[in-house]
Amino acid sequence: MAQRNRFPFGGLLRRLQLTCVCILGVAGRAAVNCLLQPVLEGSADLGRLYGNESTPHQGSCETEAKLASSFDFWTLSSEDLIAVLPVDPVKENYVRKVKNCIFSVVFPTPFKSRVRLVAVSKEVLEDILDLDLSVSETDDFIQLVSGEKIVFGSVPLAHRYGGHQFGIWADQLGDGRAHLLGIHMNRRGEKWELQLKGSGKTPYSRSGDGRAVLRSSVREFLGSEAMYYLGIPTSRAASLVISDDEVWRDQFYNGNIVKERGAVVLRVAKSWFRIGSLEILAHYGELDLLRTLLDFVIQEHFPSVNAKGPNRFVDFFSTVVSETARLIALWMSVGFAHGVCNTDNFSLLSITIDYGPFGFMEAYNPDFVPNTSDDERRYKIGNQANIGMFNLSKLLQALNPLLDHTQKQLAAQILEGYPVLYYTRFRELFKAKLGLLGEKEGDDELIAFLLHLMEEAEADFTMTFWQLSEITQLQLLELNIPQQFWALKRISEHELFPAWVSGYLLRLTGNMNDSDSERRKRMTTVNPRYVLKNWMAESAVRKAQMNDFSEVLRGPFQKHSAAEKAGYASPAPAWAKDLRVSCSS
Repeated sequence: MAQRNRFPFGGLLRRLQLTCVCILGVAGRAAVNCLLQPVLEGSADLGRLYGNESTPHQGSCETEAKLASSFDFWTLSSEDLIAVLPVDPVKENYVRKVKNCIFSVVFPTPFKSRVRLVAVSKEVLEDILDLDLSVSETDDFIQLVSGEKIVFGSVPLAHRYGGHQFGIWADQLGDGRAHLLGIHMNRRGEKWELQLKGSGKTPYSRSGDGRAVLRSSVREFLGSEAMYYLGIPTSRAASLVISDDEVWRDQFYNGNIVKERGAVVLRVAKSWFRIGSLEILAHYGELDLLRTLLDFVIQEHFPSVNAKGPNRFVDFFSTVVSETARLIALWMSVGFAHGVCNTDNFSLLSITIDYGPFGFMEAYNPDFVPNTSDDERRYKIGNQANIGMFNLSKLLQALNPLLDHTQKQLAAQILEGYPVLYYTRFRELFKAKLGLLGEKEGDDELIAFLLHLMEEAEADFTMTFWQLSEITQLQLLELNIPQQFWALKRISEHELFPAWVSGYLLRLTGNMNDSDSERRKRMTTVNPRYVLKNWMAESAVRKAQMNDFSEVLRGPFQKHSAAEKAGYASPAPAWAKDLRVSCSS
């Protein structure tokens, strides 16, 4: 059911509809008994290949420590999680209703066929995981990231959560094809959770096979790294492996099932907890466990919240509301549509997670929907802010059993303030995209006017703002739009374009102590020249399906005449870095 638009914001939103190691064999498991003996009692022994005892963080003096060239002294541990958060006492791995726990212990299922490492993120390995890139060339690394073997100290976990999917409570969901391997504390003292996606069945697989396919895994690898370089809070992708195992998928939900290849992505994030993590506990009345999980999340990830304060849950909610508004405004600023904004895909840390049928808008269209199964267009790009409020209302619903009457009233007021938070951030971002300084009456209408023209002209969203970053005020004043600014030239054919230009140039005169060169320089730092458009991702997928991974490794395409004509250059990943570099070049 379509949600009522709760975002009246003058002409802006009404016009635009924009609510806007040691590695251990998987077959043997007893080495983890020291961490979880009651759960794993009776499992076969795990042969230890290397010494890898967990060691405490050494402090800031180790910040410049050398990267690990092997897994000998590299550490990964599940202890922080399972020491506080209960696990399912049932040891067997079969689909079932799980209660009174946060995790189930379940080991990845190795592929039967040959496994091939086809992509790694050098920055994730070196900057987050403290691993030298050379480690990725070892068999130990491939076995780890494919789920064939696990790290000593790791207890592989599948997380239990629920969620509202397309606005309807879906009951138990959970990690149906993902395994949380543990937490790595890096040399900077940062804790990162490592998770395999596509690594086999779990108790939460429902009717699924526990696998991910090459097509979706390539998109996730490229998408998460692209978002990072665009400056959007996101999970990261460390590696991508493929196999020759057959996985059958109905890609377009039209009954046409085709054979694809299985793949696994190693993903990292500060936390994988989401709104649905709390919903499932509230739904089944597991309130003590709900309180335990909330206290853990606050203690670990919300330093601004007094973890012992009586109003900690309200303060936590306030932070999530604010950061969710910021995240969705950032999505809008780069034309990103998540595609499946269910509560089980909304991070409590307000980062972008679970890259499914996402897409970057090309021609500006607030009705853009990247998900072909979203028949009601619930998750169209122009409705994402509304969906954010819906999801936050479900988060509050989950928190309410732990709040007293006064706290419930305060939390409700915080939720009602979400539209203002969102629009404030939206306005700040789009003013920056237009090079506007300070606050002036009419700024909202100026933004709305441009987006209206872009919609009617079907102008490219990304390139319109990039070209506004390059064109001079004199060229705009003379309505002299060179052919190289093809997106702007398309808008210039609209009869109302001169009126918008007049208003824009007048507003720029209100920028104190500014110059045209400074404006353009400033705008190129916030307007990306490249985003991962669907045709780029699909090009990388098509080549990967033919065992050509050049576009996964170096970028979605190499420079050619069509790309040059469109105003693109050739990213290399390097390709993803160009997303960030081009903003200031």
